Amino acid sequence: MCVLKKNFTILAIDTSCDETSVAVTVDDRVIANVVSSQIALHKKYGGVVPILAQRAHRERIDAVIEETINRANKFSINNVDAIAVTVGPGLAPALEVGIAKAKELALKFQKSLIAVNHMEAHLLSSFAKNSKGKNLVVSSQLSACPTARRVVGFPLLGLLISGGHTQLVLMKNFGRYQLIGETLDDALGEAYDKIAKILELGYPGGPMIERLAKTGNPKNYPLPVPMRNRKDLNFSFSGLKTAVLYLVKDLKKEQGKLLKQIIYDICASFQSAAAQSLVDKLLLAVKQHQPKAILMGGGVISNLYIRKQIRKAVKNLPIGLPYSKKLFTDNAGMIGVCAYFQAKRSDFVKEIEKIDRVPGLSF
Repeated sequence: MCVLKKNFTILAIDTSCDETSVAVTVDDRVIANVVSSQIALHKKYGGVVPILAQRAHRERIDAVIEETINRANKFSINNVDAIAVTVGPGLAPALEVGIAKAKELALKFQKSLIAVNHMEAHLLSSFAKNSKGKNLVVSSQLSACPTARRVVGFPLLGLLISGGHTQLVLMKNFGRYQLIGETLDDALGEAYDKIAKILELGYPGGPMIERLAKTGNPKNYPLPVPMRNRKDLNFSFSGLKTAVLYLVKDLKKEQGKLLKQIIYDICASFQSAAAQSLVDKLLLAVKQHQPKAILMGGGVISNLYIRKQIRKAVKNLPIGLPYSKKLFTDNAGMIGVCAYFQAKRSDFVKEIEKIDRVPGLSF
């Protein structure tokens, strides 16, 4: 373990998908965290177009860096201790932009460079503190968990749910991870978007389906819970998406056009089946691995219904969540905090010129 100086400062960059984000972190505190979203750009295509995302990242990244530096009071890139950047997983053309900029800055200002796994950053996002060092759910020393009033330690079980990934990760220590379950096809966030497209709700689909599901009845059009009879820890949402597709086709044949209440009911049914699938696998993982706490990360944990179902199911375990909703979705703040823990174990890039994107990076 490397002993770092106090107030170890990192300029972090994330361009893994459709958000250009830059942050300044000091140790495990997020001082400034700027996110420039591309949702409006990709909305008319119903999903992220990689080449358009790359172009937008290139157009925005310098301005986002400048805004971040301005927000970080009394910060100068000259006194930063390291540059951190997402190298994967993600869209290859998008990753390329952030990596190129990080290499440029590291070489120009002669700074250390830290290559970050985007999903590890989601896993560790619960360890991030705000600029005042507060609002921590699970401490970096794994001491008292305020919400549960108990002491937690290793192993921890991570449930990561995003547009590109649905994973269960056993965390044995910082830097020691075991991927114990993952989606065999669509990630849950991707399934939300695809079902929203089937229902003609627009993009992104997650927030819209969550909102409409509140006034729907899942029992009116019950859907199958994926992978319920399998005893492994993997997920699958493609079959659930197909079930919705056929249901919508049959209903349109019968009625011509779907009534609003029918759409609400389908949204509720899909969300209920998806959440139950997450709960099934999470409970099985808890039984098999006996974790001391659950860590949740990724954009889909913004969904309050899903969080409530998980809290209800694992009420005897502490659950770690990022202190701010801004850390749920893709952002550079979590990249900087993850990089800090990497720096503590001397995980720096040895040859900066050779660093490259790894779109399919995993644990």
